[in-house]
Amino acid sequence: MTVAELPVAGSAQTETVRPGVHVVRPGMLTTVQDWPGRIGYWHVGVPPSGPMDDLSFRLGNRALGNDEGAAGLECTLGGPALRFGAPARVCVTGAPAEVTVDGVAVPQWRTVRVPAGGVLDVGAVRGPGMRCYVLIAGGIDVPEYLGSAATFTLGRFGGGTGGALRAGDSLPLGAHHGRVTAGVAMDEQPVLTRRWELAVTEGPHGAPEFFTRADFETIVGTDYEVHFNSDRTGVRLIGPKPEWARTDGGEAGLHPSNIHDTPYSVGALDFTGDTPILLGPDGPSLGGFVCPVTVVAADRWKLGQLSPGDSVRFVPVRGDHAAPLRELGRARRAAWPTVLSAGGDGDDGVLRRAEVDDETAVTYRRAGDDGVLVEYGAMALDLGLRARVHALHQHLLAAGVRGVTELAPGIRSLQIRVDPHVLSVPALLGLLAETEARLPAADQLVVPSRVVHLPLSWDDPSTREAITRYMHGVRSDAPWCPWNIEFIRRMNGLASVSDVYDTVFGAEYLVLGLGDVYLGAPVATPTDPRHRLVTTKYNPARTWTPENAVGIGGAYLCVYGMEGPGGYQFVGRTTQVWNHRSGVAPAVSPGADRTASGDETPWLLRYFDRIRWYPVEAEELLDLRADFTAGNARVRAEDGEFRLADYRAFLAENAASIEEFRAKQAEAFTAERTSWRSTGELTSSGQKLS
Repeated sequence: MTVAELPVAGSAQTETVRPGVHVVRPGMLTTVQDWPGRIGYWHVGVPPSGPMDDLSFRLGNRALGNDEGAAGLECTLGGPALRFGAPARVCVTGAPAEVTVDGVAVPQWRTVRVPAGGVLDVGAVRGPGMRCYVLIAGGIDVPEYLGSAATFTLGRFGGGTGGALRAGDSLPLGAHHGRVTAGVAMDEQPVLTRRWELAVTEGPHGAPEFFTRADFETIVGTDYEVHFNSDRTGVRLIGPKPEWARTDGGEAGLHPSNIHDTPYSVGALDFTGDTPILLGPDGPSLGGFVCPVTVVAADRWKLGQLSPGDSVRFVPVRGDHAAPLRELGRARRAAWPTVLSAGGDGDDGVLRRAEVDDETAVTYRRAGDDGVLVEYGAMALDLGLRARVHALHQHLLAAGVRGVTELAPGIRSLQIRVDPHVLSVPALLGLLAETEARLPAADQLVVPSRVVHLPLSWDDPSTREAITRYMHGVRSDAPWCPWNIEFIRRMNGLASVSDVYDTVFGAEYLVLGLGDVYLGAPVATPTDPRHRLVTTKYNPARTWTPENAVGIGGAYLCVYGMEGPGGYQFVGRTTQVWNHRSGVAPAVSPGADRTASGDETPWLLRYFDRIRWYPVEAEELLDLRADFTAGNARVRAEDGEFRLADYRAFLAENAASIEEFRAKQAEAFTAERTSWRSTGELTSSGQKLS
């Protein structure tokens, strides 16, 4: 993309902009990022992105007199060579690398002048650390997408091109009005190492409910090793397997790590089966695995510098003792001994429990030092609990609470993220206690509910390819290989795979969440429990899933919004659920299903939509996908509503046959679990990483 082709932010047309920076060599993986990234879209599976090491990024911007969040470049393992069309000041921060201007070595962490026509060359990262940053006075001036210039490569948006830099790209620069300093003082530069200590808070899902006490002691007492299969979505770790406090996840899945889909936090330690992964800024917003601890916001910069082979130790701290995220000085550069010696909160991540009514309790769980996870009822699939979540979500949206940055609902939970400088977690808990008494009873739920008809290519070749890749690159002996559909049949006690086909195509799937593995991807469950197939998730998860694959995990079905990791058992593939052609304005409030301009949103589905599948052949699906990409496809949808009271009446009327189906299903589930025990699936490592 040339300078003349770059669209100007806020304009629907293209026009020539003044010369900026020309990419001579792009580096291994160089992307445009800004801070704090893309906020307000966690509920539809859009991660914040932004610099993985925000500390190095923001310090470089501050030295140049930029706004600390101004767009710059993140370079992984090695940097680019950039030719400047006009004189500029730059600052290269982060992991150590050789930096030159027109062949002459210049220091990192200092502001240096690049003349017109000069070339800034950032070489390979020497380590320790993995990422360095190129900040430029005035910042990089590329169009925003959903309110941010940050590049989300998996989603193919942000940064002007939606991808990493390529040779020949040109980047326009913004006007500079700040005061340039000499650079970042030595005592403010972050300390990079090969052995890392990460400050964590307990929760949201710890001991003794999900992990044993011995598990938790192991988690905070073990040096984990960083696995080579790590990236911006998450840092995979190698360490001991938990003993687990549960035998399985019930309706959520056969493995004890499985839970009903819940919003995640950046920095959460996510156990995908027995494999621990630190979720990064490009990670998923919703998923069905437990997270025992969460890295505090001020320490998440370290995730960007963790390199394969590095060791990681988790150090529990009190949430109210964590360093402020806004702090860029000494409090964030090293181990801050006073904080690390304070110990954890000692509350297992549970901030408060209360009774909503005679049948339902509410649990407030800590989700890092800047978030709360509100959970209703027991760990079960109950649409009445989802109704309660919806009522709280809508109330908080309408209230427009100052300091709330994200609202993301799950199956029986609502995650609330805050700016602690504006709204503290204790203040939020007080607000939530007052709010609870004002919410309507769950059985009063009446919501718009469209019937959306989507094509499904059953057992699609792309999903077969994903299974083959998994067997060759991750694990070949998994019980769900080589055919996920046969595994689903076995786990549910069905007579044939044709019965799996008939059950899926005969079901009506109620959308309970969006962003289940990115970009408006629905997590849905059949309204009729007799169509509710139950299975378990991959352990460990896949590293690659085709875009818009359809899978079942626990009692839920999801559509993968894009390529990426995943763990649901495949049944096929459908068309797109995210429209990259849709140009939208920033949302007016976090978690709102609307845009400031009233434009069409890029996500296709809404909460409480009902999906019905119709069969298509693989070749026909490819044609439909091409039409959708070109903007020529239309999805058939019929307006309607969902009434919880009517649904409960339906359950009561069909209680006998529903119970008969569940009994047969439970028998097959128990048989599969027994088989797993006999083969060591639940007692051995259950994973073969390569």
